[in-house]
Amino acid sequence: MKATRLDKLLANLGYGSRREIQALARAGAIRLDGDEIDDAGARIPLAPDLPGRLSVDGEALDPLPGLCLMLHKPLGVTCSHKEAGPLVYSLSPGRGRRRDPPLSTVGRLDKETSGLLLVTDDGALLHRIIAPKANVAKRYQVTLDRPLKGDEGDILASGTLMLEGEDRPLLPVAFEGHDATHCAVTLTEGRYHQVRRMFAGMGNHVAALHRDRVGGLDLPADLEPGGYRILDAAAIAVLFAG
Repeated sequence: MKATRLDKLLANLGYGSRREIQALARAGAIRLDGDEIDDAGARIPLAPDLPGRLSVDGEALDPLPGLCLMLHKPLGVTCSHKEAGPLVYSLSPGRGRRRDPPLSTVGRLDKETSGLLLVTDDGALLHRIIAPKANVAKRYQVTLDRPLKGDEGDILASGTLMLEGEDRPLLPVAFEGHDATHCAVTLTEGRYHQVRRMFAGMGNHVAALHRDRVGGLDLPADLEPGGYRILDAAAIAVLFAG
């Protein structure tokens, strides 16, 4: 089992500098299985159950590196590091952006789009998900301002729809109509504001947008906006199986 120095682990999780962590250890603020660890240089096995056994200042350790979250992004929250207002990273467990490597969103949902968002500190996993060859599909539930005309499914499936300002057509998009102003679309590309722009290109306007599926993962009905779940290896395998 891989092991690492305690001060390096805690620094990478955002608890402070190594000097600050050494001070925490000397103050008796770090405990493993209830026992104080006064040596910040001690090597700690990175067992999966470590967050339940190691505490800092009386609180359970943040999730270990290699974290992948399924987050229910609420409306009004931004997938950004710089914009004003609430950011998705404030919804993640522990120290979020203070981790090294930091948490990053896997793609983005705009401020007015809700739903399933993946967040990870695993760069290799992030690139594996977004790589075009991975062909990870994303499904959106769409509410439109105006009634559907009836030909949207054929247009989207044709692979000929051009977005304004672009010089190559969209890849085919799967379409499922629900009623006059509600439908679902499933796409494998991730162009800027793609769903909104493709409906604008067909003479309509998206009034509300919600992503409920990525790959083989569905957004759980009982995961409230702002909530998250940590994905294990089995769940990540389901993601790629979709």
